[in-house]
Amino acid sequence: MGARTATVFRGEDVPAKERFDCWRELIGRTRDSEMTSAHADHFEAEMRRLELGPVTLLRSSFPPSRFRRTAAMVRRSDPGVYHLTLVLDGGLSLARDDREPTAVFGAGELYVLDSSQPYDVRGLGVRTAGRGPRRVEAVGVDFPVSALPLPPHRLHDLMGRGFSGREGTCALLTDFIVGLDRQAALLGPTETPRLGTVLVDLVAAWLARELDAEAEVPDDARQRALVENVRTYIRRNLHDPELTPAVIAAAHHVSLSYLHRLFTQHSQGETVAAWIRGRRLDQARRDLADPALRTVPVHALAARCGIPRPSDFSRAFRAAYGLSPSEHRRRALCEPAHG
Repeated sequence: MGARTATVFRGEDVPAKERFDCWRELIGRTRDSEMTSAHADHFEAEMRRLELGPVTLLRSSFPPSRFRRTAAMVRRSDPGVYHLTLVLDGGLSLARDDREPTAVFGAGELYVLDSSQPYDVRGLGVRTAGRGPRRVEAVGVDFPVSALPLPPHRLHDLMGRGFSGREGTCALLTDFIVGLDRQAALLGPTETPRLGTVLVDLVAAWLARELDAEAEVPDDARQRALVENVRTYIRRNLHDPELTPAVIAAAHHVSLSYLHRLFTQHSQGETVAAWIRGRRLDQARRDLADPALRTVPVHALAARCGIPRPSDFSRAFRAAYGLSPSEHRRRALCEPAHG
């Protein structure tokens, strides 16, 4: 088996009587629990499973279901895995034991569970236009406890707590998870293990921030997380022509020289400025090939990508792709597709 394995499950591709068992088997590879659903006989679900080295990403859409990991199951087998879940739509309720109130997590929230502890999770679906029964949309990330550079006893009070995926370090982690899911079909076997490492680094950075224990995260993990945070910041601000390495360094509270050294070290020698330029040109290239944007002037698309001077854009585009922006647009929009 290669470094990357993507498994796509669509309910309509499987006989109705086999759908729930097939979906349960895929989930159970890393999330061992008793799974039940009132919709088991007509289970309309979808799943994508992506292997990132020792990290597994699960993108799922399913009707209301229950996932119960009992104390007996923990005693029988504990794989030593953390389960992070990001709710995209609908909701999930969590009960860990009789002493704690049931927690409910909605869209945009995430939580972490430990396979060494019992839990009872229930999907609380919402109705989606044209999709029939209520559904839950979520992305799960499963990775070995040993991969996280924080001792399990330090994380005990964070397990099962809900966190907003729209704030602070957690927002950066959420963006990375969603981006990985969107790019799943394009990822190659050589890059997926690295992305799994970066994902765990971002989880570690987030949890360490919650514990006020950043110093406990190894330097290399903190550095990789910082570089990924810088990349996310750049993507969010490509439209700003004033986006410079100095601005980025100030936003991340590091010196300009440290930013240059760290980014180049973790980007195969590519500088911050070159990475910004590459992302801007790539975004412009995709916009120029978008039929929905065919009436937008070339210079306006370039300005939206943070390159306000047409002459600078034309020169950089030709140097990168070997033809002018107008020629690229004409070829992309006029030539018949082959495939």
